[in-house]
Amino acid sequence: MTLCLIAPLRRITLCGLLLTSALAQAAGISSEQIKRGEYLARAADCIACHTVPRGGKPFAGGYGIASPLGTIYSSNITPSATAGIGNYTLQDFDNALRRGIRKDGAHLYPAMPYTAYAKLQPEDVEALYAYLMHGVAPVDTQPHRTRLPFPFNIRLSMAVWNSLFLDPRVFQPEADKSDQYNRGRYLVEALEHCSACHTPRNMMMAERTDAPFAGGQLGAWYAPNITSDPVSGVGGWTQDELVQYLKTGHVPGKAAAAGPMAEAVSDSLSHLTDADLQAMATYLKTIAPIRNTADTRPAYAWGEPAHDDATLRGTAGVTQNSHATSAAELFSANCASCHQPSGMGTTDTAYPSLTNNTALGHANPSNLIAVILNGVNRPLPDGRHAFMPGFGPDSMVNPLSDADIAALANYTLKQFGNQNVQVTAEDVATSRKGGEAPLLAKVPRVLPIVLVVFALLLILGSWRSVRQRKLRHVVRPSPTPKTP
Repeated sequence: MTLCLIAPLRRITLCGLLLTSALAQAAGISSEQIKRGEYLARAADCIACHTVPRGGKPFAGGYGIASPLGTIYSSNITPSATAGIGNYTLQDFDNALRRGIRKDGAHLYPAMPYTAYAKLQPEDVEALYAYLMHGVAPVDTQPHRTRLPFPFNIRLSMAVWNSLFLDPRVFQPEADKSDQYNRGRYLVEALEHCSACHTPRNMMMAERTDAPFAGGQLGAWYAPNITSDPVSGVGGWTQDELVQYLKTGHVPGKAAAAGPMAEAVSDSLSHLTDADLQAMATYLKTIAPIRNTADTRPAYAWGEPAHDDATLRGTAGVTQNSHATSAAELFSANCASCHQPSGMGTTDTAYPSLTNNTALGHANPSNLIAVILNGVNRPLPDGRHAFMPGFGPDSMVNPLSDADIAALANYTLKQFGNQNVQVTAEDVATSRKGGEAPLLAKVPRVLPIVLVVFALLLILGSWRSVRQRKLRHVVRPSPTPKTP
């Protein structure tokens, strides 16, 4: 203990972990259970939301999750007694993880995917609890508080939402299925919570039970259909291709991960064992197929090499002092140096081909627009980075206007992708804002009008009621008796 008091600051965390390890042993928690909980936390991708990128302390919260209803800040889930979950019992932890209810009784928002974690088996909840309480350094820093606009700031309303949309049943293996299938289903549906992104939402922002894994809009990004349908889903992918994509985020001739999927690969999926990735692929290949009506062929089956270099020969090139006057010039100036004039990328796949690329093949162009705006920066298992600069307002290369990005997107679609898809400047502007707001998110805008109209109707109704009562109490003259 004296060593901890006199140690340099850099050793304090180590001393804290040694102390929590000693406490874990005293509580009868084994190092194997803590290690298993660490793996489960990776599979559940806890660190992605509960750690601020670029320098945030692990699991200390404060990461701003952009939702259609406003920014939701993740909580501190370190074993800090003042700022984290240090005072949580196992039951308190289970309530938060599987039911979305904090120790103080307040309801969490489903940006924390407790609707999927509700399926977690008790022994996995215990292992996660053991890891977070005894394998993570406490951080005594309170993260930003979530402040959503009225009426979404009324957390008690989530109790009603949960009664409608939360299924509290724990995952049960199917007796007539293989262990690999059941493990894959458990990973996909519970720990990896794939449906949270890949299932469309209803008007109340709950997952649609009639279209599981059929694809969902995630702000500016589109999480594609991952059912076994051979056209709209992953039915045309081989088992090995699915495993490769989950592990690396890239399969030449199929897709390259960007945005939220790139984060899932980097923070979670790439850390899973090959056996678990095989299990996930096995289950994905069995999900009931759902065909999206706009799809006429698989998204990866669009495009062929093409280039307009010949039309640009002899013309003045685009420089710092000049602006591209055509879509072909936009592509030549901003994209061709990496993706090649033919759109075929590089032979080492460091820069992917634009042909046979799902970003340019989907009927929904959200990912193409978002990639052009935000770029890609995905760590690879070999230590390299898959990198593409963005061309949005913060671009250090060349910020492009909405009209330019729309023109560039349409050019790449025509040359290398799904020619049936068109992008407008308005689509780009919507992507810049984080995507189209769902109907529920528009409630705060119309709520004052609704309340005013309701108040007027209430006043009018009260006035009519009072008036009618007065009329009933008016003394009318007695009728003149008739002369006999």
